[in-house]
Amino acid sequence: MLPTESQRIWMYRNMLISRYMEERIETIYMEGKKPVFNMANGPIPGEMHLSNGQEPCAVGVCAHLEAEDIVTATHRPHHIAVAKGVNLKKMMAEIFGKKTGLSGGRGGHMHLFDSTVNFACSGIIAQGMGPAVGAALSRKLQNKSGVAVAYIGEGAANQGAFHETLNLASVWNLPVIFVIEDNNWGISVSKSASTAVAKNSVRAASYNMPGIHIEDNCPDVIFSETKKAIERARNGGGPSLIEIKTSRLAGHFMGDAEGYRPKGEKEQLIKEDPLPIYRQKLIDANIITIDNDSALVEETQKLVEQAITFARESEYAKPEEAMLHVFA
Repeated sequence: MLPTESQRIWMYRNMLISRYMEERIETIYMEGKKPVFNMANGPIPGEMHLSNGQEPCAVGVCAHLEAEDIVTATHRPHHIAVAKGVNLKKMMAEIFGKKTGLSGGRGGHMHLFDSTVNFACSGIIAQGMGPAVGAALSRKLQNKSGVAVAYIGEGAANQGAFHETLNLASVWNLPVIFVIEDNNWGISVSKSASTAVAKNSVRAASYNMPGIHIEDNCPDVIFSETKKAIERARNGGGPSLIEIKTSRLAGHFMGDAEGYRPKGEKEQLIKEDPLPIYRQKLIDANIITIDNDSALVEETQKLVEQAITFARESEYAKPEEAMLHVFA
């Protein structure tokens, strides 16, 4: 089943927000880091992982989710956070390390947490899977509505937590969906060099759950294929494993020279960029016009700029507050 026109516009709009936000982050991140790159310098210190190219994985799944549904994400979380409705201003302030951020600037971009929309992420590989299973279990034990979605990268499918959580989710028949974003690279190691199976979706059979492989990095296809799994979970049918073949247009992190990529791969991925392809698809289907698109781009960019201004103008926490809200 194809998404409705309003759902397709929603998906495209959130892809625009995520992409422009990361384009701006990419520029701001380099402030103070030239001519000699120092990760600690500038308004956004530390590592930065961009998700451009993977936006369809976020919107195609999150288009089905309700407020009570839980999402856990990875160290590359921006596109998923946007699609789940995380507050843009507070998210940007957190990325800047400001007091007005989601966690008061303590977590940074890899540890975004917004309880108002049931979203969290972690920089530790496969770390979000356990909390997602726990959230699904709490819903079941309390007879409450809601499903949990755990996003991971294809490299995380080789972690122990992957197998442990799939097993428990199946044993307890929990309303949880595991989504693998397969961009083919675990930092600089290719999937073929690290994983014994060509498709991680086949591993679902070991845990008595459906395994779905989605080859097309298109929001419409992802929406249609994930609809069945989410409905199954809502109706008490248990967990599912979904693997989406996607693309990481940037390096693993800002500053990554990407010397591990085969010659021509990056250029081909840019040609297959899902954002302009989806834009043209909506125009060809008469869902949006060129003028509609221009207005939408302007609107989403304004939202991002407002968030950046909010973050820049916000205060840093005082040094004496460093030990607040932590376990001693």
